[in-house]
Order: sequence, then structure tokens, then C-alpha cells
Amino acid sequence: MRILLILFLAFSFGIIYAEKGTYINEIQFIQYLDESNALEEVKNGNLDMYYSRIPSELLETPESRQNLDVFYVTGGSYSILVNPAEGDNLNPFSNQEIRFALNYLIDRRLVVDELMGGYGIPMASNYGPYDPDYLLILSEIEKFHFRYNPEHANEVITKILTEKGAQKTEGKWYYDNKPIAITIFIRNDDPVRKSIGEILSSEIEKIGFVVHKDFGDLNKAYVTVYGSNPSDLKWNLYTEGWAGRSAFVKYDSLGPAQMYAPWFSNMPGFNNPSYWNYKNPHLDDVTQKIYSGNFTSMVERENLIRDAVSEGVRESVRVFLASKIDPFVTNKRIGGVINDFGGGITNRLTPINVRSNDDDLKIGVKQIYQGAWNPIGGLSDAYSKNIWDLLYDPGIFKNPYSGENFSVREIWKVETAGPHGRLDVPHDTIIWDPVLQKWANVGPGVKATSKVTFDLTFGNWHSGQKMDMNDVLYSMYFSSEWGSSQTENDKTFDSAYSPQASQSQKTLVGMRPIDDHTVEVYVNYWHFDDSEIAGWASAWPVIPWEVTAAMEKIVLDGKASFSRTDAQAKNLNWLSLVVPRDSSLIKETLGEFQRTKYVPAALLSFDNGAQYYDSRYASAIKWIERKNHAIISNGPFYLETYSPEARAMTIRSFDDPSYPFEAGYWGKFEKVNLPKITQIDIPSQIILGQPLEIPILTSNATQIYYFVSTGAGDEIDVGVLDVNQNAAKITLSAAQTQKMIPGGNDLKLYAISDLVLKPDIYTTSVFAISADSQNHTETIIQNSSKTGKTENLGLVSVILGIIIICIVVYVRKSKTRLQRQH
Repeated sequence: MRILLILFLAFSFGIIYAEKGTYINEIQFIQYLDESNALEEVKNGNLDMYYSRIPSELLETPESRQNLDVFYVTGGSYSILVNPAEGDNLNPFSNQEIRFALNYLIDRRLVVDELMGGYGIPMASNYGPYDPDYLLILSEIEKFHFRYNPEHANEVITKILTEKGAQKTEGKWYYDNKPIAITIFIRNDDPVRKSIGEILSSEIEKIGFVVHKDFGDLNKAYVTVYGSNPSDLKWNLYTEGWAGRSAFVKYDSLGPAQMYAPWFSNMPGFNNPSYWNYKNPHLDDVTQKIYSGNFTSMVERENLIRDAVSEGVRESVRVFLASKIDPFVTNKRIGGVINDFGGGITNRLTPINVRSNDDDLKIGVKQIYQGAWNPIGGLSDAYSKNIWDLLYDPGIFKNPYSGENFSVREIWKVETAGPHGRLDVPHDTIIWDPVLQKWANVGPGVKATSKVTFDLTFGNWHSGQKMDMNDVLYSMYFSSEWGSSQTENDKTFDSAYSPQASQSQKTLVGMRPIDDHTVEVYVNYWHFDDSEIAGWASAWPVIPWEVTAAMEKIVLDGKASFSRTDAQAKNLNWLSLVVPRDSSLIKETLGEFQRTKYVPAALLSFDNGAQYYDSRYASAIKWIERKNHAIISNGPFYLETYSPEARAMTIRSFDDPSYPFEAGYWGKFEKVNLPKITQIDIPSQIILGQPLEIPILTSNATQIYYFVSTGAGDEIDVGVLDVNQNAAKITLSAAQTQKMIPGGNDLKLYAISDLVLKPDIYTTSVFAISADSQNHTETIIQNSSKTGKTENLGLVSVILGIIIICIVVYVRKSKTRLQRQH
């Protein structure tokens, strides 16, 4: 389930066994820090693609795009992480109102238009405009009326600091006769984030704070921001960047928890038990309900998301600025690129499906190594994740355009009595008992909300060993053992991993192996989409049990930790299977297992035989000796080499008769028909208090979400229109247009389809005038005509003409801005 080692997702097809699952034999990932250098290398063919955004100004002319295909990738974002801790010195951001004031201090439109070259959209929450759940929370976000307003931010900050006893002298804030200093950690390996940091520093200085700028990359951020005790105040603000998900997600259960809730180990303190930690019981409760399916209807889930996002925005420990629309490039000779709406071209399907004139592929990356490689508490940065995603096959994955689960190597059948009913659980269903350290039957009379039967498409591990039910059992054991409630002197607890695993473990009723490739999983989990139940209950392993067992022993012996947070708390190494020191530890531990004929407790009650265990240990040891790393998985590629000196990694096609997918199998995802708004008819001006109809024409769309608000952000109307024969119509009553303000009012349209959830976004202005203004204008014109003062009529006509031209120009500019984003 997410009861596995990591939260990777999945669906179902007929399986064709093939000897080669990719067109490419070898992929080399090479570090290129400089985007302009990488762009030239892609142009001249030394690189085939680059796994990082290219600044838009480098792609403005036809000549600059020569030999290139440009793909626009959505899903990423920029944010500010705020330190809310109290320390020895005054930290203004320990106050919620001051944190919230940052939303008015940062000019999001400037960030998009100037720093991002127009390739983005302002955002105020964890959901950007291209996320399916965005339309659920848009009305809530609009209620905050976020506009760049530094005067308002200054008023709020002045009020709070004065109440705390601070004084402002000659434009500078002092507390206890010392200047109030703010340290901003600025990522200087990303030009946009560097500029965001500079602008933020300037705004903070204007408020009256002394600003210290600390520049660095992700490795330094791991130490200074994510690795230090927040109460030490080594940082106050941090310019974060998010590369998007590994795949597009229709129902996002993780986002609100990951970005706002303390329990998920991604908020200041990061659940390090020796550090100050941000706490918010309400956010924990609401986001855990979203994450673990603790709702009884789609409407209840939507309300939970609105609650979580609204509270997260109010708390403003993480302040979102802009959703990215990033240009990515490939050389024109490369075919078969799949541009996932969440993961972009760096999603796992692209390298598996790409075609080239050569058998090899060279991909430039911004960083080659920024964090530990282990599938328990590592592989947490985009750089490592993009490569790791090619080395394993998920049981279930996401459709790149609809975000729905589909089967990869787990064919499922869901039975559910939820949300209110219960199913009988067979008495011989087993569950891991962390106290007795053995599998136990659940016994008679046990009930569960849902049952998922998985037919598992096993193959060989990269080491040559066959996957089997022991791998599934050990994965289930691990998440149950490490996700169980922490007891005194409990060593099977990781401060980052265990709180997440516990949410899955709490819902697991048990599992029941049926034969050597079929297993039933019983869970107290429900979702209105059966495929989400299958995704939650997934029983698919991504590394062999013997490697997990070796990692576990190393951690229990105090030689390393699974997660960065736990490593920092215990002053240990963060376990990384590609680092020679750690892979040697894995090899030594496997050798000890082999010499002592060790059988893990999780496999003791199953009849495997001594030869089976010896063969497993020997194969893994041989792999580590040959490859100098301990990454063993089951995907279409395997890791051949990692060279820190050359800043490169090489992966090779796993050409094995047991691999179930032939080359080109995923080509079905190469093409997509995007919904489009093709025409909208809005009068040049409307009369307040008169009904209004706005006809809309579309293509490839099934629904239109619309939002009408005043220029000040007050909601007038919100609705969803079904598209019939490519047409729809917004109808506003006289009472609704009466709520508009004279001048510009805002209209936002989002066209989507059932199969493609990336909306076409259209924003424009509706110019309104009062009936009195119209009558007054008509009177002027009539009187001018009667008296023969044609010069006045001419003047009025010119004025009216200028007004109409300005309106048209404004509307056209608004439309052009949004079209540029598609």
C-alpha cells in the first residue's frame, strides 16, 4: 500500500513478455550547471535533452530554437519557507500575522512577468492553476484578496512589533536596543530564486529590518535550513523551489500534508525530536483525513481540502508565489517524448519510450547528486528521483494526462463496502505483530472496509534473482514494523519515515497470499474512485527483501539512518546505496547473513530452504562487487555506474527475458488533445443591473469552470458549465451584474475534458458602467447635437473612442498573456 517502502503509484493491461523494454541501450546523465551551456550542447547534438528549465529569454527567436523541440512543463512552483520558531533573539515571523503579511509584501505578478519572463501564473496556495484540485479551492483563495500591498504589510508588522515592545528609530526596527536582523537563505543555483531572494531582501529592508543574505545550493540548504534547529534562527526565510511531482495526480492526497502539516515531516523542525518543531494539531487532523481516506463522500473530501488549504495559507509557514511554466528542450532528432502534466518531460515514461538515431542517450542534469539514495527515507530530491524512477517499475502509476491510476505490474480487483459498511475478513488473513515479532492470523469476526486482490506480474530483479512473494511479505512487514506506535527504547522508528508509514499501517487489517503471484489485501480505507483504493493497498516491492533487511540491520546497529532528519538527530550518516562506504556496509551485512545462515523474523514462518537464502545473499553481494553500488530493482533500466569525479551516472537497458513490456509499449501516451477556448464574446462594456450572456466556443472540452469577481476580488458568481457541441454560455442575472463595480471586473475561465485535466485558462476583464453614466453620456451627446456645438460632440466622441480602445487593448493584452502560457 503505501504500505510499501515508498509511495509509488499504479493500473492494468494484458502483459506481453519481451526481451527489451526500451529503444535505448544506455543513458548517461551528465551534470551541466549552466543552462546556456546546456542549451548549446543540446543544439549541437552533444546532449539529447536537458532535465532543467531553460530561461525563456534564451528561446525568444527562431534562430535560438534551431535544432530544438521545446516542451512547456507545468507542475513546478516557487515558495518561501518561513521559520516560525522563537529563539534567543526576536524572530518577527514567530507571529502568524507577520507571516501572513508576507503575502502582501511580495509582488507575485512581478515575479511572473519579470523574473519568469511571463512563463508562470501567480499562486497563493500549494495548488497551482494546472492542478485538478485547484478549482476546488480557488474561491477560498480569492477571499484573501491577495494583492501586492507593501503599505498594508508594513501596517500589520508595525502594529505587532510595537505591541511586542520593539521601537522604530530612523527607519530601523530595534528590540532590546539591538537591530532586528533577518537572515534570508537564497538559492543561488537557480537564477529565478536568486532574484526572488534579492527582491524579498529589498522589501524586508524597506520595512526596517537588517537583512543578512546567505547564498547556497540544495546541499547547503540541507544543512542550514532543513538540518538546523529552527530555534537557533540560522535562517528566517528560504527561497524554495518545487520541480513538480513524478506524475500527474487527479486526487492529490499528499499535497496539503506535505506543504502545510507538521506530521508529514516537511515543516520547520522536520519532526527531529531534539529540535523545536512547528505544531498545528488542526492541520495534522484534517490532512491525515485527506491522506488516509477518512471521508464519506466526494463533497466531504472537497471540504477537507478547502479547510486544510485555507488554514495553511493563514498560517503562512510556507508562502507560495508562482506556478511555473518552464521551457524544456530536446534535440530534434529525439522522438517519443511524453510530456506528463505533473512530471513534464522528465517523467519516467519519456526515457523508456524515446527513440533516437543512436542506441545511446545523453541527458544533461542540473545536479547529479544532492541527497542520499535509499528508497526508505532518501531519494527526496528531483535530481535523484528522475533517475531512480527509471530503475524500478511501480505496481500502479498515473495516466500522464488524466492523473488516474492504471496498472503497470499489479492487476487489481476492488471490493468495498465503504464508506459505511464492512466486509468479512477470512480468519487466516495475516498481520505482523510488532510485539511478538511474528505474523499472526487475524482470527474470526474481523471486518474491513475494502478488499483488493492483486495479480502480481513478477519478473527478475536486476541481480538475476526472481521476484517472489517473500519480497511482498518483507515490504509489508517493514512498513508495519516501522509504522507501528513508538514504544520505549523502540529502535524501529525513524522520525521522518515512521509518521508517514503509520498512516498506512493504521488502516491495514491484513494480507492473505493466495498463490505464488496473487495476494489479497484488507484495509479500512475507502475512496469514491476504486482505483485510489487499489493504489492505497498496493503490495508491490521495489527492492529485494535481502537489501531491505541489510539496510535495516545497518540502521538498527547505529551505523547510519534512513532519513536526513534522523541522521541529523543522531549524528549519523544518511544511508546512500550509491556511496561506496554505504554499499560496502550493505555487502558486509549480506556476507554476515550468508555466513550465519540468517533468516529474518518476517520470513521465518515460510518454508523457503537454506539454499534459497544463500542464493539471494550471494547474488546481491556479487552485484555490489561488480557495480560498486547496492541499487537493485526491477525496472527497464539498471544503474551501471556512478562517477562523482565525472559528475555522471550511467544506466543501461535491462534486457532480460522476464521483463514484461516491449519497447514502444508506452507510445500510446505520446499524443494528447488539449481542451481549448477558441472564442468568447464579451461586450466592450455592460450596464450594471442588466442581465448578461457570454457565449463561449471550445474544442476538446467537456466542462468550463468560471469565476466572476470584482476588481477588488469579491466573488460575484462561480459555476460549472457542460459543453454541448463545443459551445457553452455564461448567464449573469441583473442582480449579479449589479454587484459589479464601475470599471474593470474579472472573469476567469478554465476549460477541461474528462480525459485531459490540464485546463485551458482564459482571464479577461468585463468593463461595467452604471445606468446613470450611460444616460449622462447620451444627454451630453444629444444636447451637443441640438445646440450645434459639434466641437463638443467631437470631443465626447474622441473621449468615448479612447475609452473603448483602451478597453479593447486591455482585454487583448489579458488574452495574449494567457495564450502565451499554453
